[in-house]
Amino acid sequence: MGKGLQRTVLVVLFLVGLAVFSYPYAQGFLVKREMESTVQTFQEQKETQSTTSVVIPDSTQPSEQRLYPELWEDMTAYNEEIFKQGQSGLSCKLDYQQPSFRLADYGLKEEVFGVITIPAMELEMPIYLGATNQHMADGAAHLSQTSLPIGGANTNCVIAGHRGYGGASYFRYIDKLQIGDTVTITNLWGQLTYRVAEIKIIYPYQVEEILIQPGRELLTLLTCHPYASGGKQRYLVICERV
Repeated sequence: MGKGLQRTVLVVLFLVGLAVFSYPYAQGFLVKREMESTVQTFQEQKETQSTTSVVIPDSTQPSEQRLYPELWEDMTAYNEEIFKQGQSGLSCKLDYQQPSFRLADYGLKEEVFGVITIPAMELEMPIYLGATNQHMADGAAHLSQTSLPIGGANTNCVIAGHRGYGGASYFRYIDKLQIGDTVTITNLWGQLTYRVAEIKIIYPYQVEEILIQPGRELLTLLTCHPYASGGKQRYLVICERV
């Protein structure tokens, strides 16, 4: 083999190796950009929407101005019902993966329900309803059979995220969160601010750790633990509404 051909082969091998090494980072960059675009689109659309009147059940005020009144009422009823039933559906994997609501049924063009913002992690991701594989790849996902992220007494909304996936971070750096840090949920109707109250490491079968706690208004972040362990345990960050 001539020297020129050897150099060519070495250059090709180097480029192939570089491409293989760089692919996850490039893919992660694209996923991050896609999530940023989705978040921006959601926020812009929310700002341009007009409001309609809806009666808020059990509210101290007779009515408030809210978008999508039928969706709000149905979601409020859903949260109340799963609390009464003791969240029995959490025992079945298909139940918590299946979206509890399809926003298209209520006239929304996109299935993005909101945005989660975690300043301590420098993270902002769209929220989807139902922990399907696609939703988990696109951002953060609400576990069905847990409280929807609209707030209210006797609620615990569980938001799941990958501990890093396909080169993107997702909840990779969740261990940066400390007691007292804030987490914000922006949904179709407004912002809910929570403060980190507890951090736990559990096993997947310990479902009782993510159940609604009577009298509390909670948000629980959930991801795999330890990092790159294949999901042997779960890392929980339990936040309480400010």
